[in-house]
Amino acid sequence: MSPSSDPLMPGTHTVSIRGVLQRYHVAGAGPVCLVHPGGPGLGWEYLRIPDLERHLTLVYLEPIGTGASGHLPRPQDYRIDTYAQFLHGLVDHLAAPSVFLLGHSHGGFVAQRYALTHPTALTGLILFDTSPRTGQEFWNEALANLDRLPQRHPDQPEAAGIPLAFRQTLAATDNESCTQGLRAVLPAYFADYWAHESDLGPLRAGLRAWVDPMRAAEPPFDVRDKLGDIATPTLIINGAHDFICGPHWGQMLHQSIPNSQFVLLHDSGHMGHIEQPAAFTAAIAEFTREASRAASS
Repeated sequence: MSPSSDPLMPGTHTVSIRGVLQRYHVAGAGPVCLVHPGGPGLGWEYLRIPDLERHLTLVYLEPIGTGASGHLPRPQDYRIDTYAQFLHGLVDHLAAPSVFLLGHSHGGFVAQRYALTHPTALTGLILFDTSPRTGQEFWNEALANLDRLPQRHPDQPEAAGIPLAFRQTLAATDNESCTQGLRAVLPAYFADYWAHESDLGPLRAGLRAWVDPMRAAEPPFDVRDKLGDIATPTLIINGAHDFICGPHWGQMLHQSIPNSQFVLLHDSGHMGHIEQPAAFTAAIAEFTREASRAASS
C-alpha cells in the first residue's frame, strides 16, 4: 500500500473520507478517469481494463463495504447517495485538474447521481451497461430475460440452473454465499460465456462480492426526470445481449441526456470491456480526447 504523498502515483492507496477508509488503485497514463464497479458489493478486480490504461490514468475504487475499504456504522447508510459522497471525497483528494468518471451497472447509478449533484466536477461521464431507473419493471424484464437463458444455450446443462441461482444470490445474507452465487450466475452476464470458458474461467474463480445491507431495502433508483440537467459530455455504452441493463435502457439515457453519445457493442452482454475490448477501448479513447479538447478550448 503506497504511503506516497502523490495520490495519483501508480499503485494502491488509501484515504480517510468521513472517518472511513477508502482504498483505490491507480494504473495507466493520461487524463484521470475514476472507475466505479457494479454490484452493489462487487469487488473491483473484474473491471480492470488494461487496454484503456494505455490512454487514461484509471483510478479503480474499492467501494465502501468491499475489499479493504472500510465499512459504514449503520446498514441504512449504504445508499447510492452515500456511494456518490465517497466518490466526491476521492475526487477532492486526487485534486486533478480534469476528471472523467466511468460507472458500470450499479456504479452507473452512482455516476448519474454524482453528475447530477456535482454538475461542474467532471470533464466527461461514461455510463457503461446501466439504467436511469430500477423498480419492478426493470427487475421483471431482467428476470424474464434470464429465464430465457436455458433456451438460448440448450447444449449447456449449467444454464438450466442459473435463473434460480440468480434469485437465490439476490437474497444472500453473507459474503461467502453472495460470492459463490455470483460465480454461479456469471455466464448470464456474457453474450456467450461457454464459447470463451477457457479464457473466462480464471475471472469467474476470482470474483468476490460483499452483501450490501440496503440491497433489498433501498427505494428504486429513478432519475429519468433529472437527466436533462446533465450538461457533462456523456458516453453511453451498452452490450446488445445484456440481460439486466439492456440497450433500451441505454437508449433512454441517450435520448434524455443532451450532450450524449451512444455506442452499442453488438457481440457483448454485460461485460463489453472483456467481450469486445478493442471496440470498448476505442470508443472511450475517442470520447475522452474529444471531451478534453472541448474543455480546454
